Amino acid sequence: MSDTVSSAKLRYIRVTPQKARLVADLVRGRDVDEALRMLQFTQKRSAPLISTLISSAVANAADTNPAVDVDELYVKTIFVDGGPTLRRFLPRAQGRATRILKRTSHITVELGSR
Repeated sequence: MSDTVSSAKLRYIRVTPQKARLVADLVRGRDVDEALRMLQFTQKRSAPLISTLISSAVANAADTNPAVDVDELYVKTIFVDGGPTLRRFLPRAQGRATRILKRTSHITVELGSR
C-alpha cells in the first residue's frame, strides 16, 4: 500500500512550466535514488532545482517520521503549475513595443513508500 509520506514545494521559479514539466516527467514514479541519479546527468536548467526539491522532501520525511525507510521512498506525484508571469516590453521599429513574457513555475513533489 503506497501512501504519501512527505511533500515539498518550490515556488516562483524562473523556469517556464513547459520546460520544467519535461524534467518532471522523467522522474515521476521512480525511486528517489534513481531519480536523483537521473537528474544529476540531465542537461536542463530545472534539473538541479528538482533534484534539490526531492532531497528536501526526503529530509522532510526523515524529520517528520523517523520510522520511515528512506530507501523505500519513490516519487509518487510531481507536478508543475504556472506561477505569475512577468511582463516586459521590448522597443521595436516605428514606436511600437513587443511584449516579452517571463514565465514562472510552482513545482510540487510528493513522496510515497513502497
